[in-house]
Amino acid sequence: MRLVYLLILVLCVGMLPRQLPQAPVTKPNFIYILADDMGLGDVSAYNAAARFRTPHIDKLASEGMSFTDAHSGSAVCTPTRYGILTGRYSWRSKLKKGVTWSYDSALIEDKRMTVASFLKQNGYHTASVGKWHLGLNWAASSDTTQPVDFAKPVQKAPNYYGFDYSYIIPASLDIPPYVYVENGKVTAQPNRQTESKTEFGWWRKGPTGADFKHEEVLDTFIDKSIDYIGQHKSEPFFLYLPLAAPHTPILPTSAWAGKSGLNEYGDFVLMVDHAVGRIQQALIDNGLDKNTILVFTADNGCAPYAGTADMEKKGHFSSNGYRGYKADIYEGGHRVPFIVKWDNRIKPNSRSDQTICLTDLMATCAGILGKKLPDHAAGDSYDLSPVWTGKRVPPNIREATVHHSVEGAFAIRQANWKLVLAPGSGGWSYPKPGKESEGLPAVQLYDLAQDPAEKTNVYAQHPQKVAELKTLLTKYIREGRSTKGKPQPYVQSDVWPGTEWM
Repeated sequence: MRLVYLLILVLCVGMLPRQLPQAPVTKPNFIYILADDMGLGDVSAYNAAARFRTPHIDKLASEGMSFTDAHSGSAVCTPTRYGILTGRYSWRSKLKKGVTWSYDSALIEDKRMTVASFLKQNGYHTASVGKWHLGLNWAASSDTTQPVDFAKPVQKAPNYYGFDYSYIIPASLDIPPYVYVENGKVTAQPNRQTESKTEFGWWRKGPTGADFKHEEVLDTFIDKSIDYIGQHKSEPFFLYLPLAAPHTPILPTSAWAGKSGLNEYGDFVLMVDHAVGRIQQALIDNGLDKNTILVFTADNGCAPYAGTADMEKKGHFSSNGYRGYKADIYEGGHRVPFIVKWDNRIKPNSRSDQTICLTDLMATCAGILGKKLPDHAAGDSYDLSPVWTGKRVPPNIREATVHHSVEGAFAIRQANWKLVLAPGSGGWSYPKPGKESEGLPAVQLYDLAQDPAEKTNVYAQHPQKVAELKTLLTKYIREGRSTKGKPQPYVQSDVWPGTEWM
Protein backbone atom coordinates (compact mmCIF):
# COMPACT_ATOMS: atom_id res chain seq x y z
CA MET A 1 0.00 0.00 0.00
CA ARG A 2 2.82 2.39 0.84
CA LEU A 3 4.36 1.69 -2.55
CA VAL A 4 1.10 2.62 -4.30
CA TYR A 5 0.91 5.92 -2.40
CA LEU A 6 4.53 6.63 -3.26
CA LEU A 7 3.92 6.01 -6.98
CA ILE A 8 0.86 8.30 -6.93
CA LEU A 9 2.89 11.01 -5.21
CA VAL A 10 5.70 10.75 -7.75
CA LEU A 11 3.22 10.95 -10.64
CA CYS A 12 1.49 14.00 -9.15
CA VAL A 13 4.78 15.78 -8.56
CA GLY A 14 5.85 15.00 -12.09
CA MET A 15 2.67 16.59 -13.43
CA LEU A 16 3.36 19.87 -11.61
CA PRO A 17 5.07 22.66 -13.59
CA ARG A 18 8.74 23.08 -12.75
CA GLN A 19 8.22 26.80 -12.09
CA LEU A 20 5.04 28.71 -11.53
CA PRO A 21 4.51 31.35 -14.25
CA GLN A 22 5.47 34.85 -13.14
CA ALA A 23 3.05 37.73 -13.55
CA PRO A 24 4.37 40.15 -16.18
CA VAL A 25 6.18 43.16 -14.77
CA THR A 26 4.46 46.38 -15.84
CA LYS A 27 6.95 49.09 -16.60
CA PRO A 28 5.90 52.43 -15.12
CA ASN A 29 5.62 55.49 -17.30
CA PHE A 30 7.86 58.44 -16.39
CA ILE A 31 6.83 62.09 -16.64
CA TYR A 32 9.41 64.64 -15.56
CA ILE A 33 8.06 68.21 -15.26
CA LEU A 34 10.80 70.81 -14.92
CA ALA A 35 9.77 74.35 -14.02
CA ASP A 36 12.08 77.14 -15.13
CA ASP A 37 13.38 79.56 -12.45
CA MET A 38 11.04 78.62 -9.60
CA GLY A 39 12.00 78.81 -5.96
CA LEU A 40 11.37 76.37 -3.14
CA GLY A 41 9.22 78.95 -1.37
CA ASP A 42 6.96 79.38 -4.41
CA VAL A 43 5.31 76.03 -3.68
CA SER A 44 2.89 76.36 -0.78
CA ALA A 45 3.41 72.70 0.19
CA TYR A 46 6.92 73.80 1.22
CA ASN A 47 6.10 77.31 2.39
CA ALA A 48 3.07 77.70 4.63
CA ALA A 49 3.66 81.47 4.66
CA ALA A 50 3.55 81.78 0.85
CA ARG A 51 1.36 84.66 -0.32
CA PHE A 52 -0.48 82.35 -2.72
CA ARG A 53 -1.48 78.67 -2.87
CA THR A 54 -0.34 76.11 -5.48
CA PRO A 55 -3.16 73.56 -5.15
CA HIS A 56 -2.18 71.16 -7.93
CA ILE A 57 1.47 70.86 -6.93
CA ASP A 58 0.34 70.61 -3.30
CA LYS A 59 -1.99 67.77 -4.29
CA LEU A 60 0.94 65.99 -5.92
CA ALA A 61 2.84 66.37 -2.63
CA SER A 62 -0.10 64.98 -0.64
CA GLU A 63 -0.16 61.92 -2.91
CA GLY A 64 3.59 61.38 -3.05
CA MET A 65 6.95 62.25 -1.52
CA SER A 66 8.47 65.72 -1.10
CA PHE A 67 12.23 66.18 -0.76
CA THR A 68 13.33 69.06 1.46
CA ASP A 69 17.02 68.95 0.46
CA ALA A 70 16.89 68.61 -3.34
CA HIS A 71 19.35 70.45 -5.57
CA SER A 72 19.63 71.29 -9.23
CA GLY A 73 22.96 70.41 -10.81
CA SER A 74 23.71 74.09 -11.28
CA ALA A 75 22.27 77.46 -10.30
CA VAL A 76 21.36 78.16 -13.95
CA CYS A 77 19.42 76.26 -16.56
CA THR A 78 21.60 74.84 -19.37
CA PRO A 79 23.99 72.95 -17.08
CA THR A 80 21.11 71.62 -14.97
CA ARG A 81 19.40 70.25 -18.11
CA TYR A 82 22.62 68.58 -19.22
CA GLY A 83 22.88 66.94 -15.80
CA ILE A 84 19.28 65.70 -15.76
CA LEU A 85 19.62 64.00 -19.14
CA THR A 86 23.16 62.62 -18.79
CA GLY A 87 23.54 61.98 -15.06
CA ARG A 88 26.76 64.04 -15.08
CA TYR A 89 27.67 67.43 -13.71
CA SER A 90 27.80 69.87 -16.60
CA TRP A 91 31.19 71.30 -15.61
CA ARG A 92 32.61 67.98 -16.85
CA SER A 93 31.54 69.07 -20.35
CA LYS A 94 32.97 71.93 -22.42
CA LEU A 95 30.65 74.34 -20.55
CA LYS A 96 32.54 75.61 -17.51
CA LYS A 97 30.20 78.47 -16.64
CA GLY A 98 27.13 80.29 -17.92
CA VAL A 99 24.62 78.86 -20.42
CA THR A 100 24.46 78.10 -24.12
CA TRP A 101 23.24 80.90 -26.36
CA SER A 102 21.02 81.29 -29.41
CA TYR A 103 22.94 79.37 -32.05
CA ASP A 104 25.60 77.60 -29.97
CA SER A 105 26.57 74.06 -30.88
CA ALA A 106 25.15 71.07 -29.01
CA LEU A 107 26.46 70.55 -25.50
CA ILE A 108 25.71 66.84 -25.01
CA GLU A 109 28.59 64.84 -26.41
CA ASP A 110 28.19 62.38 -29.29
CA LYS A 111 27.46 58.83 -28.13
CA ARG A 112 26.79 60.04 -24.58
CA MET A 113 24.09 57.89 -22.96
CA THR A 114 21.06 59.91 -21.90
CA VAL A 115 18.02 59.03 -19.85
CA ALA A 116 16.08 58.93 -23.12
CA SER A 117 18.48 56.59 -24.93
CA PHE A 118 18.68 54.32 -21.87
CA LEU A 119 14.91 54.05 -21.54
CA LYS A 120 14.49 53.62 -25.29
CA GLN A 121 16.87 50.64 -25.12
CA ASN A 122 14.59 49.22 -22.45
CA GLY A 123 11.34 49.34 -24.38
CA TYR A 124 10.14 52.91 -23.77
CA HIS A 125 8.79 55.44 -26.21
CA THR A 126 10.48 58.75 -25.40
CA ALA A 127 9.49 62.39 -25.91
CA SER A 128 10.87 65.84 -25.16
CA VAL A 129 8.30 68.64 -25.13
CA GLY A 130 9.41 72.06 -23.93
CA LYS A 131 12.47 74.25 -23.55
CA TRP A 132 15.65 72.49 -24.76
CA HIS A 133 18.51 74.99 -24.24
CA LEU A 134 21.29 72.50 -24.94
CA GLY A 135 22.29 73.56 -28.46
CA LEU A 136 20.92 72.22 -31.75
CA ASN A 137 23.67 72.60 -34.40
CA TRP A 138 21.74 74.80 -36.77
CA ALA A 139 22.39 74.66 -40.51
CA ALA A 140 24.54 77.50 -41.81
CA SER A 141 22.84 80.16 -43.93
CA SER A 142 24.08 81.48 -47.25
CA ASP A 143 21.94 84.56 -46.69
CA THR A 144 23.97 87.13 -44.79
CA THR A 145 20.77 88.68 -43.41
CA GLN A 146 19.82 85.44 -41.62
CA PRO A 147 21.78 84.00 -38.67
CA VAL A 148 21.04 80.39 -39.75
CA ASP A 149 19.02 78.55 -42.39
CA PHE A 150 15.69 77.95 -40.68
CA ALA A 151 14.40 75.94 -43.66
CA LYS A 152 16.91 73.15 -43.06
CA PRO A 153 16.69 70.59 -40.23
CA VAL A 154 18.92 71.07 -37.22
CA GLN A 155 21.63 68.44 -36.90
CA LYS A 156 21.22 67.61 -33.23
CA ALA A 157 17.62 67.84 -32.13
CA PRO A 158 16.57 65.90 -29.02
CA ASN A 159 15.90 62.97 -31.39
CA TYR A 160 19.69 62.68 -31.83
CA TYR A 161 19.96 61.85 -28.14
CA GLY A 162 17.36 59.11 -27.86
CA PHE A 163 14.03 60.92 -28.04
CA ASP A 164 11.52 59.37 -30.44
CA TYR A 165 9.51 62.59 -30.56
CA SER A 166 10.41 66.19 -29.81
CA TYR A 167 8.57 69.50 -29.86
CA ILE A 168 10.74 72.24 -28.40
CA ILE A 169 11.83 75.83 -28.34
CA PRO A 170 15.61 76.22 -28.75
CA ALA A 171 16.40 78.07 -25.52
CA SER A 172 14.79 80.33 -22.93
CA LEU A 173 11.71 82.27 -23.97
CA ASP A 174 13.72 85.52 -23.86
CA ILE A 175 16.55 84.24 -26.11
CA PRO A 176 16.01 84.22 -29.90
CA PRO A 177 15.17 82.59 -32.23
CA TYR A 178 11.52 82.28 -31.29
CA VAL A 179 10.41 79.20 -33.21
CA TYR A 180 9.02 75.75 -32.49
CA VAL A 181 11.20 72.86 -33.64
CA GLU A 182 9.38 69.55 -34.14
CA ASN A 183 11.54 66.48 -34.71
CA GLY A 184 14.39 68.69 -35.86
CA LYS A 185 12.42 70.93 -38.23
CA VAL A 186 11.13 74.47 -37.66
CA THR A 187 7.34 74.33 -37.76
CA ALA A 188 6.88 77.78 -39.34
CA GLN A 189 9.51 80.02 -40.86
CA PRO A 190 10.25 83.32 -39.12
CA ASN A 191 8.27 86.14 -40.69
CA ARG A 192 9.12 89.02 -38.36
CA GLN A 193 11.43 90.32 -35.64
CA THR A 194 9.89 90.74 -32.20
CA GLU A 195 11.06 92.12 -28.87
CA SER A 196 9.54 93.29 -25.62
CA LYS A 197 10.89 95.79 -23.13
CA THR A 198 8.26 95.63 -20.40
CA GLU A 199 9.47 95.19 -16.81
CA PHE A 200 8.60 91.50 -16.43
CA GLY A 201 7.47 90.46 -19.90
CA TRP A 202 10.71 91.35 -21.70
CA TRP A 203 12.49 89.35 -24.36
CA ARG A 204 15.42 90.09 -26.65
CA LYS A 205 14.90 91.09 -30.27
CA GLY A 206 15.00 88.19 -32.67
CA PRO A 207 13.45 86.26 -35.56
CA THR A 208 10.00 84.90 -34.71
CA GLY A 209 8.11 82.06 -36.37
CA ALA A 210 4.81 82.73 -38.10
CA ASP A 211 3.07 80.38 -35.63
CA PHE A 212 4.85 81.67 -32.52
CA LYS A 213 3.33 83.82 -29.79
CA HIS A 214 5.24 84.11 -26.51
CA GLU A 215 2.03 84.26 -24.48
CA GLU A 216 0.88 80.87 -25.83
CA VAL A 217 4.03 78.79 -25.27
CA LEU A 218 3.15 77.32 -21.86
CA ASP A 219 -0.31 76.19 -22.96
CA THR A 220 1.08 74.87 -26.26
CA PHE A 221 3.54 72.63 -24.43
CA ILE A 222 0.83 71.27 -22.18
CA ASP A 223 -1.52 70.67 -25.12
CA LYS A 224 1.21 68.76 -26.97
CA SER A 225 2.02 66.74 -23.84
CA ILE A 226 -1.62 65.79 -23.29
CA ASP A 227 -1.87 64.68 -26.91
CA TYR A 228 1.29 62.62 -26.49
CA ILE A 229 -0.03 60.92 -23.34
CA GLY A 230 -3.24 59.93 -25.10
CA GLN A 231 -1.43 58.63 -28.16
CA HIS A 232 1.00 56.44 -26.20
CA LYS A 233 -1.12 55.12 -23.35
CA SER A 234 -0.76 51.54 -24.61
CA GLU A 235 3.04 51.45 -24.25
CA PRO A 236 5.52 52.53 -21.56
CA PHE A 237 6.72 56.07 -22.20
CA PHE A 238 9.09 58.71 -20.88
CA LEU A 239 7.91 62.31 -21.25
CA TYR A 240 10.52 64.95 -20.44
CA LEU A 241 8.55 68.19 -20.01
CA PRO A 242 10.87 71.16 -19.35
CA LEU A 243 8.62 74.21 -19.15
CA ALA A 244 9.71 77.71 -20.18
CA ALA A 245 7.91 79.24 -17.18
CA PRO A 246 7.89 81.05 -14.79
CA HIS A 247 11.17 82.29 -16.38
CA THR A 248 11.10 85.65 -18.17
CA PRO A 249 9.23 86.79 -20.12
CA ILE A 250 6.72 86.57 -17.30
CA LEU A 251 3.47 86.37 -19.24
CA PRO A 252 0.43 85.19 -17.29
CA THR A 253 -2.62 85.14 -19.54
CA SER A 254 -5.61 87.33 -18.77
CA ALA A 255 -7.27 84.43 -16.92
CA TRP A 256 -4.43 84.52 -14.36
CA ALA A 257 -3.71 88.24 -14.17
CA GLY A 258 -3.90 89.39 -10.55
CA LYS A 259 -4.82 85.94 -9.20
CA SER A 260 -1.83 85.70 -6.86
CA GLY A 261 -2.43 89.06 -5.23
CA LEU A 262 1.34 89.55 -5.37
CA ASN A 263 2.76 90.43 -8.80
CA GLU A 264 3.03 89.08 -12.35
CA TYR A 265 5.51 86.44 -11.26
CA GLY A 266 3.11 85.09 -8.66
CA ASP A 267 0.37 84.98 -11.28
CA PHE A 268 2.68 83.07 -13.65
CA VAL A 269 3.53 80.54 -10.92
CA LEU A 270 -0.19 79.89 -10.52
CA MET A 271 -0.42 79.31 -14.27
CA VAL A 272 2.42 76.77 -13.98
CA ASP A 273 0.55 75.11 -11.12
CA HIS A 274 -2.54 74.86 -13.31
CA ALA A 275 -0.40 73.30 -16.06
CA VAL A 276 0.72 70.61 -13.62
CA GLY A 277 -2.92 69.98 -12.79
CA ARG A 278 -3.73 69.51 -16.47
CA ILE A 279 -1.08 66.80 -16.75
CA GLN A 280 -2.43 65.09 -13.62
CA GLN A 281 -5.93 65.12 -15.10
CA ALA A 282 -4.70 63.77 -18.44
CA LEU A 283 -3.23 60.76 -16.64
CA ILE A 284 -6.54 60.13 -14.89
CA ASP A 285 -8.51 60.55 -18.11
CA ASN A 286 -6.31 57.98 -19.86
CA GLY A 287 -6.27 55.52 -16.96
CA LEU A 288 -2.54 55.99 -16.43
CA ASP A 289 -2.37 57.67 -13.03
CA LYS A 290 -1.78 54.40 -11.16
CA ASN A 291 1.25 53.32 -13.20
CA THR A 292 3.00 56.60 -13.88
CA ILE A 293 5.90 58.08 -11.96
CA LEU A 294 5.23 61.81 -11.97
CA VAL A 295 8.00 64.20 -10.91
CA PHE A 296 7.78 67.95 -10.41
CA THR A 297 10.92 70.00 -9.82
CA ALA A 298 12.75 73.14 -11.02
CA ASP A 299 16.03 73.82 -12.80
CA ASN A 300 17.24 76.40 -10.24
CA GLY A 301 15.92 78.97 -7.81
CA CYS A 302 13.76 82.00 -8.51
CA ALA A 303 15.49 84.78 -10.48
CA PRO A 304 16.01 88.11 -8.67
CA TYR A 305 14.62 89.99 -11.68
CA ALA A 306 11.20 88.41 -11.01
CA GLY A 307 10.66 91.16 -8.46
CA THR A 308 11.99 89.33 -5.42
CA ALA A 309 12.80 92.50 -3.45
CA ASP A 310 9.22 93.73 -3.77
CA MET A 311 7.80 90.26 -3.03
CA GLU A 312 9.86 90.05 0.17
CA LYS A 313 8.50 93.41 1.32
CA LYS A 314 5.04 91.86 0.94
CA GLY A 315 6.04 88.78 2.95
CA HIS A 316 6.70 86.28 0.15
CA PHE A 317 10.13 84.61 0.13
CA SER A 318 10.76 82.56 -3.00
CA SER A 319 13.95 81.06 -1.54
CA ASN A 320 12.04 80.08 1.61
CA GLY A 321 14.55 81.63 4.00
CA TYR A 322 17.67 80.35 2.26
CA ARG A 323 20.33 82.76 1.07
CA GLY A 324 20.51 83.89 -2.54
CA TYR A 325 18.60 83.31 -5.75
CA LYS A 326 19.15 81.91 -9.23
CA ALA A 327 22.80 81.96 -10.38
CA ASP A 328 24.21 81.92 -6.81
CA ILE A 329 26.31 79.27 -5.13
CA TYR A 330 24.24 79.86 -1.99
CA GLU A 331 21.30 77.56 -1.26
CA GLY A 332 18.69 79.81 -2.86
CA GLY A 333 20.43 79.32 -6.19
CA HIS A 334 20.06 75.55 -6.39
CA ARG A 335 17.85 74.19 -3.60
CA VAL A 336 14.61 73.39 -5.42
CA PRO A 337 11.24 71.72 -4.90
CA PHE A 338 11.24 68.03 -5.80
CA ILE A 339 8.04 65.99 -5.54
CA VAL A 340 7.47 62.49 -6.88
CA LYS A 341 4.27 60.46 -7.01
CA TRP A 342 3.99 56.73 -7.79
CA ASP A 343 0.76 55.11 -6.62
CA ASN A 344 1.10 52.05 -4.37
CA ARG A 345 4.89 52.40 -4.33
CA ILE A 346 5.51 55.80 -2.75
CA LYS A 347 3.82 56.52 0.54
CA PRO A 348 1.35 59.42 0.23
CA ASN A 349 2.14 62.69 2.02
CA SER A 350 5.65 61.53 2.88
CA ARG A 351 8.80 63.63 3.20
CA SER A 352 12.49 62.91 2.88
CA ASP A 353 15.43 64.97 4.08
CA GLN A 354 17.93 63.04 1.95
CA THR A 355 20.28 65.32 0.03
CA ILE A 356 19.59 64.60 -3.64
CA CYS A 357 20.53 66.11 -6.99
CA LEU A 358 18.71 66.30 -10.32
CA THR A 359 21.57 64.30 -11.84
CA ASP A 360 20.11 61.28 -10.01
CA LEU A 361 17.36 60.59 -12.56
CA MET A 362 19.20 58.10 -14.77
CA ALA A 363 20.46 55.85 -11.97
CA THR A 364 17.00 55.94 -10.39
CA CYS A 365 15.38 54.82 -13.66
CA ALA A 366 17.92 52.04 -13.91
CA GLY A 367 17.23 50.99 -10.32
CA ILE A 368 13.49 50.85 -10.92
CA LEU A 369 13.98 48.69 -14.01
CA GLY A 370 16.59 46.50 -12.34
CA LYS A 371 19.26 47.42 -14.89
CA LYS A 372 22.96 48.13 -14.45
CA LEU A 373 24.41 51.22 -16.07
CA PRO A 374 27.75 51.00 -17.89
CA ASP A 375 30.76 52.65 -16.24
CA HIS A 376 30.92 55.38 -18.86
CA ALA A 377 27.38 56.58 -18.12
CA ALA A 378 25.83 58.74 -15.40
CA GLY A 379 28.93 59.14 -13.24
CA ASP A 380 27.21 61.60 -10.89
CA SER A 381 23.87 59.82 -10.61
CA TYR A 382 22.62 57.96 -7.52
CA ASP A 383 19.70 55.54 -7.39
CA LEU A 384 16.92 57.12 -5.33
CA SER A 385 14.38 54.33 -5.83
CA PRO A 386 15.02 52.78 -2.37
CA VAL A 387 14.20 56.15 -0.80
CA TRP A 388 11.08 56.53 -2.93
CA THR A 389 9.75 53.10 -1.99
CA GLY A 390 10.46 53.39 1.73
CA LYS A 391 13.29 50.89 2.06
CA ARG A 392 15.85 51.17 4.84
CA VAL A 393 18.65 53.37 3.56
CA PRO A 394 21.66 55.20 5.04
CA PRO A 395 21.07 58.77 6.25
CA ASN A 396 23.05 60.01 3.23
CA ILE A 397 22.76 57.96 0.03
CA ARG A 398 25.01 60.44 -1.77
CA GLU A 399 28.59 60.56 -0.51
CA ALA A 400 28.60 64.28 -1.34
CA THR A 401 27.01 66.74 -3.78
CA VAL A 402 28.77 69.35 -5.90
CA HIS A 403 27.12 72.72 -6.56
CA HIS A 404 28.04 75.20 -9.31
CA SER A 405 27.19 78.87 -9.93
CA VAL A 406 26.67 80.86 -13.10
CA GLU A 407 30.24 82.19 -12.90
CA GLY A 408 31.68 78.72 -12.38
CA ALA A 409 32.19 78.85 -8.62
CA PHE A 410 32.23 75.44 -6.92
CA ALA A 411 30.81 74.26 -3.63
CA ILE A 412 30.79 70.76 -2.18
CA ARG A 413 28.25 69.55 0.35
CA GLN A 414 28.76 66.52 2.58
CA ALA A 415 26.23 65.82 5.34
CA ASN A 416 25.74 69.19 7.09
CA TRP A 417 28.99 70.74 5.87
CA LYS A 418 29.15 72.96 2.79
CA LEU A 419 32.42 74.33 1.46
CA VAL A 420 32.21 77.21 -1.02
CA LEU A 421 35.35 77.83 -3.07
CA ALA A 422 34.66 81.47 -3.83
CA PRO A 423 34.70 84.68 -1.79
CA GLY A 424 31.07 85.64 -2.51
CA SER A 425 27.90 84.44 -4.21
CA GLY A 426 29.54 83.42 -7.47
CA GLY A 427 26.41 84.79 -9.09
CA TRP A 428 24.03 87.73 -9.05
CA SER A 429 23.46 88.33 -5.32
CA TYR A 430 25.64 90.38 -3.01
CA PRO A 431 28.58 89.96 -2.80
CA LYS A 432 28.95 89.42 -6.55
CA PRO A 433 32.26 88.34 -8.12
CA GLY A 434 34.61 91.29 -8.55
CA LYS A 435 34.71 94.42 -6.43
CA GLU A 436 31.92 93.33 -4.07
CA SER A 437 33.93 90.23 -3.09
CA GLU A 438 37.30 91.96 -2.68
CA GLY A 439 38.84 91.39 0.74
CA LEU A 440 36.58 88.45 1.62
CA PRO A 441 38.01 85.01 2.50
CA ALA A 442 38.70 82.88 -0.57
CA VAL A 443 36.69 80.02 0.93
CA GLN A 444 33.48 79.77 2.92
CA LEU A 445 32.44 76.93 5.21
CA TYR A 446 28.92 76.60 6.60
CA ASP A 447 27.31 74.13 8.98
CA LEU A 448 23.84 73.97 7.45
CA ALA A 449 22.43 72.17 10.47
CA GLN A 450 23.16 75.19 12.63
CA ASP A 451 23.21 77.89 9.96
CA PRO A 452 20.88 77.04 7.04
CA ALA A 453 20.85 80.70 5.93
CA GLU A 454 24.67 80.66 5.49
CA LYS A 455 25.28 83.72 7.61
CA THR A 456 28.41 82.66 9.51
CA ASN A 457 31.55 81.54 7.67
CA VAL A 458 33.35 79.12 10.02
CA TYR A 459 36.25 78.12 7.75
CA ALA A 460 38.86 79.43 10.22
CA GLN A 461 37.50 77.24 13.04
CA HIS A 462 37.51 74.03 10.97
CA PRO A 463 40.66 73.86 8.79
CA GLN A 464 40.61 70.07 8.76
CA LYS A 465 37.07 69.98 7.35
CA VAL A 466 38.06 72.51 4.69
CA ALA A 467 41.02 70.30 3.70
CA GLU A 468 38.87 67.13 3.64
CA LEU A 469 36.24 68.65 1.39
CA LYS A 470 38.83 70.16 -0.97
CA THR A 471 40.43 66.75 -1.29
CA LEU A 472 37.11 65.07 -2.03
CA LEU A 473 36.18 67.62 -4.70
CA THR A 474 39.62 67.24 -6.29
CA LYS A 475 39.06 63.47 -6.42
CA TYR A 476 35.64 63.93 -8.05
CA ILE A 477 37.09 66.21 -10.72
CA ARG A 478 40.13 64.11 -11.54
CA GLU A 479 38.29 60.76 -11.58
CA GLY A 480 35.53 62.07 -13.83
CA ARG A 481 32.81 60.81 -11.52
CA SER A 482 31.45 61.11 -7.97
CA THR A 483 29.97 57.61 -7.78
CA LYS A 484 31.70 54.25 -7.40
CA GLY A 485 33.14 52.82 -10.60
CA LYS A 486 35.96 53.04 -13.08
CA PRO A 487 37.49 56.54 -13.36
CA GLN A 488 36.39 58.40 -16.48
CA PRO A 489 38.12 61.04 -18.63
CA TYR A 490 37.15 64.67 -18.15
CA VAL A 491 37.50 67.81 -20.25
CA GLN A 492 40.73 69.55 -19.25
CA SER A 493 40.60 73.19 -18.20
CA ASP A 494 43.56 75.54 -17.80
CA VAL A 495 41.85 77.15 -14.84
CA TRP A 496 38.95 75.48 -13.09
CA PRO A 497 37.04 78.52 -11.79
CA GLY A 498 37.19 78.49 -8.03
CA THR A 499 39.64 75.57 -7.88
CA GLU A 500 43.03 77.18 -8.46
CA TRP A 501 44.15 75.13 -5.42
CA MET A 502 44.20 71.95 -7.50
